[in-house]
Amino acid sequence: MFKNLTKYYLSLLLVFVFSYGFSQSKVTISGIVKDKENGEVIIGARIFSKTFTKQTSTNAYGRFSLLTEPGEQEINITYLGYKMFAVKLKADKDITLNVELEPEGREVETTVIRADGLEQNLNNAQMSKVELSINQIKQLPAIFGEVDLLKTIQLLPGIQSGGEGQAGFFVRGGGADQNLIVLDEAVVYNVSHLFGFFSVFNSDAIKNVELYKGGFPAQYGGRLSSVIDINMKDGNNKEFHSEGGIGLIASRATIEGPIVKDKSSFLVSGRRTYVDVFTRALNGANSNNENWIDIPSYYFYDLNTKLNYELSDKDRLYLSGYFGRDDFSFDDPSFDFGFNWGNATGTARWNHVFSPRLFSNFTGTFTDYRYTIKTKIDDFELNVGSRIQDWTLKSDFFYTASEKHKVKFGALYTYHKFGLGRIQLQSNDPENQFNFENDNELFGTELGLYVSDDWDVSEEIKLDYGVRFSGFLPKNKIYTGIEPRLAVRYRLSPNTSLKASYNLMNQYMQLISNSGASLPLDIWFPSTENVKPQRASQYAAGFTTLVKDRILLTVEGFYKDLSNQVDYKDNAQLFFNDNLETEFVFGRGYAYGGEFLAEKKSGKTTGWVAYTLSWSWREFNDINNGERFHPRSDSRHNLNIVVSHELNKKFTLSATFVYNSGNVISLPTGWTFVNDVIDNAPQFVPIYEKRNNYRAPAYHRADVSFIWKFFPKWGESNLAFSIYNVYNRLNPYFITIEQQTGVNNPLGGILPIPVGATAEQVSLFPILPAVTWNYKF
Repeated sequence: MFKNLTKYYLSLLLVFVFSYGFSQSKVTISGIVKDKENGEVIIGARIFSKTFTKQTSTNAYGRFSLLTEPGEQEINITYLGYKMFAVKLKADKDITLNVELEPEGREVETTVIRADGLEQNLNNAQMSKVELSINQIKQLPAIFGEVDLLKTIQLLPGIQSGGEGQAGFFVRGGGADQNLIVLDEAVVYNVSHLFGFFSVFNSDAIKNVELYKGGFPAQYGGRLSSVIDINMKDGNNKEFHSEGGIGLIASRATIEGPIVKDKSSFLVSGRRTYVDVFTRALNGANSNNENWIDIPSYYFYDLNTKLNYELSDKDRLYLSGYFGRDDFSFDDPSFDFGFNWGNATGTARWNHVFSPRLFSNFTGTFTDYRYTIKTKIDDFELNVGSRIQDWTLKSDFFYTASEKHKVKFGALYTYHKFGLGRIQLQSNDPENQFNFENDNELFGTELGLYVSDDWDVSEEIKLDYGVRFSGFLPKNKIYTGIEPRLAVRYRLSPNTSLKASYNLMNQYMQLISNSGASLPLDIWFPSTENVKPQRASQYAAGFTTLVKDRILLTVEGFYKDLSNQVDYKDNAQLFFNDNLETEFVFGRGYAYGGEFLAEKKSGKTTGWVAYTLSWSWREFNDINNGERFHPRSDSRHNLNIVVSHELNKKFTLSATFVYNSGNVISLPTGWTFVNDVIDNAPQFVPIYEKRNNYRAPAYHRADVSFIWKFFPKWGESNLAFSIYNVYNRLNPYFITIEQQTGVNNPLGGILPIPVGATAEQVSLFPILPAVTWNYKF
């Protein structure tokens, strides 16, 4: 297999060189596309030579390179929500064309709208990809009025929510740790505020979001199930602006503007909750009340910053960062408890244009995620913590080899530092003083090298193929992997395409967790001499068709084969354990299913309908006696309906409906009695024969929102009214087992004996109205 893949890689390089040699008679029209009002680069704008029917699109940095025939021609540049730019030019030699698109009104024609995102989805070989508009996300109903892009992602096909109100999610039967989430190319390891109820991404600071569920481009690696690529806004380089909002539990504010007009800009965006202000005031007001029980203090905040400098026509520098923290504390004369966690990321990027056909991006990133628990009981102190840090250098090159071949290649180096568990015990008792400290750390180096080619074989056939070489170097071990990627599109008609894809992925770290969703206490653990990398092969096929130039229908089927899956022994000891590997078991898994998506992005009424039918399985020799079982990510039916309607320029009405079959959980199948070793009293102990042997009741709810826009002289403003769970459905959050006891104890003594048990559903959110005031000037 290795020999064949090596031949494949060399053949790909020959295509690169061969294509370059036969493309010298062409001319290149290259440049950058920006928003005319704020100077932000536009990602995914379509550049089309109407004369020679050649086309391309802008990359993640707003740049494009179009190879075409020399001579006079008409160039159209379009993007959804903007007026079409058209120019006639004489291209006898390479030309630089930098364009600023103007935002449009409702009068834009259907043909212009079709030329953007929907038709690009139809034309591209790439499948299992979804792009989300921040403006669309902001119109949808939100819990407590806080707009959340990760909760919007959970409304798409193939995405299973981690639970009621949770920001964690599962993709196509994969685990919560198998999702690669990057913010301006820096990895974010924990994406949750408020124990998972909100994500760390402030929508005011985000420009665009791309989700890949399969057919992964070769530049991405290190995870098995999905990639979420999030780009922050660059900042307005035309004039100063501010926007923000005040909600029920949090407020946010963003400031952006030019440093040097049309050359450089800055952006600062912050958000903070103020629940702690009210709880501390209540505690203070009742300080003299002996019956009052203090309410714990909680708050979170995050800060996004970005600077960008246009050093020259060929060079641009970006500096961006994110810092966020959650803090939960309880203070008492005899008992103090503090728990804080958060992320910090930093990104430095240098874009350079070597030639009209060759563009590069050099990136350095830093990522830090950590949590700390501090407990003090009288004179005894216990501090527990964990962390992960990354230092990454990467380079990406974009080369237009010919009018039929667009090549990407690059390399990545990441140094990981895993803090598996820092424990400090201390006693300040004068008669029994001691101080114990232990810090367990592991290190690893991750490497990546990739090349891919987007090949227009003919008008009907298009290929996007490539290969990624990956490696991981823990202590005393070297792991390597060859990861082929292939996506193909066959166009049946101008409105219908068939697509298929295959990819193989390796993952060199996993999340240690006792729960189904991502929590702050989770620990990232690397591949070691005894823990092999996880691996997944995914096959997908489907078709895409455009209906009346406005509605895109996508149907896909997938099969995912997973090996070296990691799980934990029953009753595993994951904390205060210096040898975590002894608690792991290893096995395989697979998932398969079908997805349907109908989306409409233009007109007064927009939205989508998404349905998923899927199965997911895991199989371990040491779990369930080797019998397969459904993991937490399994859910048979998922239906999501999202509709937004603009009544007029002032009023917009939106609604969502969510249904899924319910999550699998473990419930006891029997009970036994044991005598307590202290008082010899009978204890009722459940017996768990199989893992995830029960499916919780179905989950469903409907949300609505109403946005009322104002247009004062100083800018824009709106009131966003929303109702979460509008018909007050009591959905299961978790299920508890309650013991039932008899009055008399036949074994003697005064304690009643357990005679049975009942399962009780605990629900989290009833109907929740919210209102948020948003502004922009």
